[in-house]
Amino acid sequence: MSFRTETDSMGDVQVPASALYGAQTQRAINNFHISGTLLPPAFIKAVALIKKTAAETNQQLGLLKDELASAIAAAADKIQAGEYADQFPVDVFQTGSGTSTNMNVNEVLAHLASEPGAKVDPNDHVNMSQSSNDVIPTAIHVSAALEISSGLLPALEHLHTTLLGKAAQVQDDVKTGRTHLMDAMPVTLGQELEGWAAQIEANYQRLQTLLPQLLSLAQGGTAVGTGINAHPEFATRFAARLSENTDLPFSAGENLFALISSQDTAVAVSGALKTLAVSLMKIANDLRWMNSGPLAGLGEITLEALQPGSSIMPGKVNPVIPEAVAMVAAQVIGNDATITVAGQSGNFQLNVMLPVIALNLLQSIELLTNASQVLADKAIASFSVNKDNLTKALARNPILVTALNPVIGYNKAAAIAKKAYKEGRNIVDVAEEETDIPREQLLKLLDPAKLTHGGL
Repeated sequence: MSFRTETDSMGDVQVPASALYGAQTQRAINNFHISGTLLPPAFIKAVALIKKTAAETNQQLGLLKDELASAIAAAADKIQAGEYADQFPVDVFQTGSGTSTNMNVNEVLAHLASEPGAKVDPNDHVNMSQSSNDVIPTAIHVSAALEISSGLLPALEHLHTTLLGKAAQVQDDVKTGRTHLMDAMPVTLGQELEGWAAQIEANYQRLQTLLPQLLSLAQGGTAVGTGINAHPEFATRFAARLSENTDLPFSAGENLFALISSQDTAVAVSGALKTLAVSLMKIANDLRWMNSGPLAGLGEITLEALQPGSSIMPGKVNPVIPEAVAMVAAQVIGNDATITVAGQSGNFQLNVMLPVIALNLLQSIELLTNASQVLADKAIASFSVNKDNLTKALARNPILVTALNPVIGYNKAAAIAKKAYKEGRNIVDVAEEETDIPREQLLKLLDPAKLTHGGL
């Protein structure tokens, strides 16, 4: 490999000749041999978008020449389009401010934007009116807001619509309800799925409520929140320009000190993502139980067969999509714990765990987006109902006797339920023996379909 010499404030550094980055990026590569995990592409693209918007804002303010601003913006567009992805090799476990990543993007943009006789400087031009300390917190907000609004929220809408559509299809399929995993009063499959849909809708609303906080930006606070070396109008003009570039209503933060020194919004959003993960875990596990069998389990539904389930047991098919979704939920819950700890590291004027917050927050958003989509398409939409199994279980469910409580009293109803369970008999037959209620009336009182509507 051939090298070239690059120079920064600390001296000379040998950089691969083909690299678009410079000395500060190379120092980070040399220093942080820790994980090999890089910041997500969505984050790097957000930083590039910030650099483009800052260049355009400085141009508007008369601080940056037109040709330099245009060159920086054009280079940033290429990075946003996914070009030069291999030029951002800095480990996520780096300086806690994310300075190494900020300078990595600055150096690559400066290299791409420079022309013979028109050198673009990574600090003086690309980083004009900025600090890593406001760029990286802003990039966390911008990347999360873009990924949630363009990816996760549409995925949740799709899942919600799929659940309601399937609920309508199975609305008349009555099944044994279960509490404590034990037989309980009947419900319809439609009611069960509508419950899941309500959970997803509530998660959607929680994220929508938090989105305005993500749209409030630290940019313009520079080093500590005072805005040193930035034009007094930079923050508001930057937010307005970013809104034009993204079609999202970004705004300058009301208190830049808070947005630089803390990551409370990221912690709150992560909490909402964790709640969504818990909801998806519940739905995934319900599907696994309902699909269990096919002979020795509940066997209420049959999930779409997607792949062989065993390398040794022929014919075995497993609930692979719910299992994958459950693992996603576990990962997101773990990510939230990391973000919670990292959010506590706002020491005085700067949080110093910004890169790991960015990594975990964006990973959670991506995982939940993809999991919601696949759960809708490959599990909810395509499962079939095993009606015979539902009917057989209902007929032997002794808990149906609950409907007789107002007629014969709790204790008498309990005795009938125990006898029916002990003898393995239909609850109607036992109730007919133990009461003077006519069979025709018992059939009406104990009709599972009617019982799904509650009331007396």
